[in-house]
Amino acid sequence: MTQRSLPKRRAAWGRPWSASTSQTSPLRTASQNVAGNPTVPAAPRVGVLALQGDFREHRQVLESLGADTVAVRRETDLAGIDGLVIPGGESTVIDKLSRAFGVADPIKAAISGGLPVYGTCAGLIMVADRILDGAVTQQSFGGLDVSVRRNAFGSQTESFETALAIPVLGEHPMRAVFIRAPIVVETGPGVSVLASLVDGTIVAVEQANIIATSFHPEVTDDYRLHRYFLDRVRQRMLAR
Repeated sequence: MTQRSLPKRRAAWGRPWSASTSQTSPLRTASQNVAGNPTVPAAPRVGVLALQGDFREHRQVLESLGADTVAVRRETDLAGIDGLVIPGGESTVIDKLSRAFGVADPIKAAISGGLPVYGTCAGLIMVADRILDGAVTQQSFGGLDVSVRRNAFGSQTESFETALAIPVLGEHPMRAVFIRAPIVVETGPGVSVLASLVDGTIVAVEQANIIATSFHPEVTDDYRLHRYFLDRVRQRMLAR
């Protein structure tokens, strides 16, 4: 198990972020035209957990990239999906509502069964096997062999954005927005680190069918991580 120290002050990472000043752009369309190519599934059906948080933004991004989306609130909504996004929000609320709506255990089973999953911010907490500072009785879906710490950078006023190098996405840095973000403190042997801040703080990881990030790509105009996730979804569709 690899353990990391806590992150340093925000000045080392990037500039403050707020929804009122953040750059916005029209939604981008998919760069790859898959129509007519029998080897590439044209429209994966992706569920977005829609109990709380910014699930609408994820659906907009995914649909702009050619996916069909469905809001997941109950077990029946999981039927026929090819992938699942767990959005940012409040991890304690998502946990409580997912159990109240009877969807928590079916999601755990789907993750164990290999369903591609992408978790952002609170979604990272929800797919982590271990929450170091979880609320009393807080649970996660699990599946990702990491330990995470919630709100690791501080309160909402400590939100920030920075240019983040993510080699699997190419040479150009990604604009990453951190809003009351968690961090990955420990990683198991099967976990690949996709990105870290300049001080070594881990903020993006991947293991088998799970991708997870501390930050919110859905609030920017850079959709490469969503494309990366959809590539994983399509690969599984072709393998079935």
